[in-house]
Amino acid sequence: MKRRRFLNLTGLASAGFLFPKSANSRTTNATQAIQNKPIVISTWRHGFAANQQAWNVLDAGGNALDAVERGVRVTESDASNRSVGLGGLPDREGNVTLDACIMNHKNECGAVAFLKEIENPISVARKVMEETPHVLLVGKGAQEFALAQGFERKNLLTPGAKEAWENWKQKQEEKRPGINHENHDTIGMLALDKNGNLSGACTTSGWAYKMHGRVGDSPIIGSGLFVDNEVGAACATGLGEAVIRISGSSIIVELMRQGLSPQAACEEAIHRLVRKHKDLDNLQVGFLALNKNGEVGAYSVYSGFQYARTDTSANEVFDSTFQMSK
Repeated sequence: MKRRRFLNLTGLASAGFLFPKSANSRTTNATQAIQNKPIVISTWRHGFAANQQAWNVLDAGGNALDAVERGVRVTESDASNRSVGLGGLPDREGNVTLDACIMNHKNECGAVAFLKEIENPISVARKVMEETPHVLLVGKGAQEFALAQGFERKNLLTPGAKEAWENWKQKQEEKRPGINHENHDTIGMLALDKNGNLSGACTTSGWAYKMHGRVGDSPIIGSGLFVDNEVGAACATGLGEAVIRISGSSIIVELMRQGLSPQAACEEAIHRLVRKHKDLDNLQVGFLALNKNGEVGAYSVYSGFQYARTDTSANEVFDSTFQMSK
C-alpha cells in the first residue's frame, strides 16, 4: 500500500498537480485548450483603430495574417500619425523612408527597409514573403519590386510633417535625431485567430530626423517581430538600436518557450536590455507579447507605453507596467 501510494503521488507530481509552477511567472501547459481566442493586440493608442479593422477580419472567421496586415494598414494610411507610413516624419535630409515586416504561423516572413514613396510597406513585405524566395528587400530594389507588384508611387511627406522637419532644422543646433522616452514610434500587432494560429506585423517610418539610410529593428525578424506558432509571438517599439542589441522579440518568444508567461518574458527582456546599456537617458523601449493561450504581456523601460487589446470581451487601451520612473 505504501509503495502504491508513493507511485500515485509520483504520477501526480509529474503531471503538475502537487508542485505547480508559479501562476505569476509561468504559462500553463502548452497542450491545454486555448483560453482566449480570437484576440488582437497592438502597440500604442493608435493601435485602437488598427485593432478594430483587424478584429473585423478575426470576428468574421478570418486568419491572423490577413488581420494583422489589414490592421496596421489603417495606421500606415493615417496622415495624422507622424511615426508610420503616410505623414511619417522624414530623415534629416527630408526623405520619408519606411520599414516593415510580417510573419505568419508557418514561420514564413517578409520585410522591406528604406522603402520610399509607397504608402503601405506592410503589404509589400507580405508580397516579398509570398512572391519571392527572399525575406528582406531594401531601398531602390524594394521600391522597384513594389511598383512591379502594382503598388502606386506617392509623396509621403505631408505638409504637417514637412513643417515639423523644417522647424527641427532651425532649432536643433547639433541636428540630433528627435527621440525621447515618450516617442510613439511604430505599430506592432499580434493576432491569434479562431484556429489557434498566430501572426504578427510591424511597420514604421523610423527614428524622426535619423541619418539618411538608417534602419532600425522594425523590419528585422527576431528584433522588431518574431512569431513561433508553437509558443507565441512578440513585437517591439521604441529605440530600435537597443532592441537589435538583444534580439528582443525572439528572446521573448524563447523565454515563453522555457515556460515564462508573456508578462514575465517581457519583463526579463527589458531587464536584460537595461543591463546591456550604460546610458539609459531617454532610452525608451516597450515589448508586447501574446502566447498560444491568448495571454498577453507588456512592459517598458519607462512609463508612457500603451497598448490596445481587442477580443470578445474587451476593446481597450491599457497602460503598460514599466521598470523605471523618469
